[in-house]
Amino acid sequence: MAARTVTALYARRRLRNGLTMGLAYAATGFGLSWLVLILGVLLYNGFSGLSLAVFTEMTPPPGAAGGLLNPIMGSLVMTAIAVALGTPLGILAGTYMAEYGRYDKLTTVVRFINDILLSAPSIVIGLFVYEIMVARMGHFSGWAGAVSLAVIVVPVVVRTTEDMLILVPDTLREAAASIGLPRALMIGKIAYRAARAGMITGVLLAVARISGETAPLLFTALNNQFWSLDMNAPVASLPVVIFQFALSPYKDWQSLAWTGALIITLAVLTLSIIARVFAAKRRSS
Repeated sequence: MAARTVTALYARRRLRNGLTMGLAYAATGFGLSWLVLILGVLLYNGFSGLSLAVFTEMTPPPGAAGGLLNPIMGSLVMTAIAVALGTPLGILAGTYMAEYGRYDKLTTVVRFINDILLSAPSIVIGLFVYEIMVARMGHFSGWAGAVSLAVIVVPVVVRTTEDMLILVPDTLREAAASIGLPRALMIGKIAYRAARAGMITGVLLAVARISGETAPLLFTALNNQFWSLDMNAPVASLPVVIFQFALSPYKDWQSLAWTGALIITLAVLTLSIIARVFAAKRRSS
């Protein structure tokens, strides 16, 4: 009797396990099928309009041939400035939280605010920068767009820097202190080197995060149909051009919007792969 009970219980468990695994595989296949469909449509429409002119000519008026040179350059410039502004702030804040004030109340407050910024909608950040910069300056500008992107960069870099530095073994810090090395030198020469791969990964993830942001740039940098690198004036950006061209009734603009979306997708994919490579190096070391 006991053997039959055990056998029946084992059979029921196997049945439940099979049903659960089947549902899990079905859900995974359902999600992946939509992802493949979206990527397939993007690749088909994006590659059909990809040409050298996309990278060498300006955005055209309706019915004319052209490319995406000015929004690509505008996005590159604003992204570079945003990373240059946000990365040092994020690294310094993360360093304080991990090395100097790990158990302070201020660290708890900063970590809480940082978590809020991580999950805040980007349009809210755009409105914030609009109020403190655009409204006071009286005009849209590339500087305001770069600042709005920098605000998005900071919490990502803060989180990754703190997490990576906390993972550095305390024995390394104790060894540095035992030979009289000042804390600042210990952080720069030992902790940063041990956490370098993870910190670089955080910066790359931040760049990938801001590469496709549209909402904050609509309130700050606006757009520019012409070639302009004057950061004190409206500057074109690839996400905003994609947004405007995709909503237009003109086929040539819609084709350029698909091509721009493909360029951003490939750029983000490349950054994600590089970030994973650095993460793998960190784990292997």
